[in-house]
This record gives sequence, structure tokens and C-alpha cells, in this order.
Amino acid sequence: MGTNVDVDVGGGDWLALAVLVQYRMATTEQMHWVIAPGVRIEQTRRRLARLRDDGLVDRITLPRAGRMRVWFPSRYGVQLACEWPEMRGRRPSRTVSDPTAVRLKVGHALTVTETALAFLQDARCHGDLCRPLDWIPEVHHPTGSGEAVIPDALLYYRRGPSDGDDGSMLRAFVEVDRATMGSERLAAKLTAYARLHGYVPTVPGRRPTIQEPEPED
Repeated sequence: MGTNVDVDVGGGDWLALAVLVQYRMATTEQMHWVIAPGVRIEQTRRRLARLRDDGLVDRITLPRAGRMRVWFPSRYGVQLACEWPEMRGRRPSRTVSDPTAVRLKVGHALTVTETALAFLQDARCHGDLCRPLDWIPEVHHPTGSGEAVIPDALLYYRRGPSDGDDGSMLRAFVEVDRATMGSERLAAKLTAYARLHGYVPTVPGRRPTIQEPEPED
């Protein structure tokens, strides 16, 4: 693998790789609407092809979906992106770059990406602020006793003018229900969220006295 990678730092190549590392996977059309809705989709296709030639991303083809292409980051792409200041602290799944794992997870993962796209498009329509990297899948939130809640995504969203200070800052957990989870498991997940809401992390060296915000990855 060559080391002379022509990445447009601060531009479209940077964002495309960052989105794939953070979102895990996306179709060509999803990538287009997330990173560059104002240009022709051919430009997004060329960008992804260039990143693939550089060894930063790869793809699988789904034969039963009109030969749809699904893009995901390579190990090299993950390593490179996670060194950027905006991506520090992100811990992608160890199998995020494995084609077999991508194929097995594609149904749920693409649905989660589509949900992110719905928030992004709605923010653009209403003049709210929600950037592509404001959607963070699978953030680990401890609830004590070695247990944790891992939502499908953590969303940051500012309602109101994107260029002013009048909007309200919102943060939400997003769970994408594909009707594949039994009622007992769903009830257990809701109970875990209730524990997280009341969880007060212990601060070393002192006893907790007030409700403190949940730590984030």
C-alpha cells in the first residue's frame, strides 16, 4: 500500500472518510446526500472511487438490491481518520473494515444511516444546525456495576438559526426499531435507559453530592 495519499484535508475527501469511519457504512446515494447534496452524484462516486484507490475505503455489492454498492472504511482509513482532532476518542468496531461483517450487519447499519440522513435533511430544510458528524453511532454510556447503555446513535442538534445564538442545543439517544427485538429484550433496554437517567458516577477522591452529566466517549 502506498503512503502518498492525496486527501483533500478540510474538504470533501476528509468529510467522506470521517463519515464512513463514524457511520460504519453507507450506500453511494446515502453518502451523496450526507456529504454533498448540492453537487451531482457523479462527483460523489468519483470521490469514493478515489478514496478506494488510495486504500482508505472499500465496498461490497449487494446482489439482491439491484447490485447496490455499500461503502465502508478500510483499516488504514480508520487508523488515519482516528488521528484527526475531530475524531479522537472514537472507537469504531473492530470488524468495521471486515467485508463479511459488513455484509452481515448491512440491514441494521444502513437503516441507522438512513435515520441520520433524515435528521440532516430536516435540519437543512428548517435552517437548524445538524452536521454529518453530529450523529455518533454506538456511544458507550456506563450505568454502574460494569453495565452500560449503547444506543444506536447519539445525536447533537441545534434548533433555530444555524448562524446565531438563539437556538436551543439538544442531545438525544436514538434507537432504530426494525421489529427484530423481542418484547422482553426491549423492556430490558428501556429499564437500562432509566438506570442511566438516574446514574451518578463516582468521582475518585470524593463522594458524589450532585447529579453529574453522563460521561461520553
